[in-house]
Amino acid sequence: MPASPVRPATSVTVLGLGAMGTAPADALLAAGHPVTVWNRSPARADGLVARGAKRADSAAEAVAASALVIVCVTDYDIANTILADASTAGGADLWADRTLVNLTSDTPERAREAAAWAAKRDIAYLDGAIMVPASVVGTANGLVLYSGSRAAFEAHGATLRVFGPNTPFLGEDHGLAAVYDLGMLDFFYTSLAGLTHAFGVVGADGVSAGEFLPFANIIFGILPNIMTGMAASIDAGAHPGDQGNLIMEATGIDHILTAAKARGLDVGVLEAVKHLTDRTIARGHGSDGFTATIETIRNP
Repeated sequence: MPASPVRPATSVTVLGLGAMGTAPADALLAAGHPVTVWNRSPARADGLVARGAKRADSAAEAVAASALVIVCVTDYDIANTILADASTAGGADLWADRTLVNLTSDTPERAREAAAWAAKRDIAYLDGAIMVPASVVGTANGLVLYSGSRAAFEAHGATLRVFGPNTPFLGEDHGLAAVYDLGMLDFFYTSLAGLTHAFGVVGADGVSAGEFLPFANIIFGILPNIMTGMAASIDAGAHPGDQGNLIMEATGIDHILTAAKARGLDVGVLEAVKHLTDRTIARGHGSDGFTATIETIRNP
């Protein structure tokens, strides 16, 4: 049986060469894809060009060079300007038979607006969210979320997996990648704030962050099971407090607040949590579990 012909690597254009734009371009080059790059500050492309990328003199020229176009810039205002300018300069046929993948972070509303812009021009559009640091893009731990055109994802999935094997397609609502992005980063940043505050509390009594870390890791280790139960409770709309009710937990938060204030620490993070629990208790959820606070979060 004759060997199957080797399909040529997909040519890809990358618009925007900050840290998060350069990382995908580098990963594509490393995987053997022909890559065309463009940035508003041309010097940003020098390193990629030295590694084999082709520099375009304009965004329109860059779009014209590849069937798959990736834009990754600071926000949608910049992305929209670049795409509009490229379309104006390149003419009505610039986007014919092209797929646009927008890896710019912003809100779900902005993603859906961009999708509407693309639909008016018959552009196959995917919205995406890079969920790892730039240094992790292109490794086995790379994680990029996608939503939007299922056909575009299926057509270019092999190329997009160059950024990492974790490339879930979340659905055809273009805003879903941004929704998940917001949720994951909400959890990430508030968790970092809590851990940093904990280091501050123990540090005030002479315990170093390194000394405390193994004990913080014990808490981290039990979180997966706790999170599973919380998700089930919230989806069911039931908040059993048999393992610990909200009044008991609010009392524990009070103890930490008292100690932190006595040590002259900033307590803004803890006060926000206490305010949330107190309002939820006032609504009659004192005997419920912590997930009852979702009712206050949803209806402040």
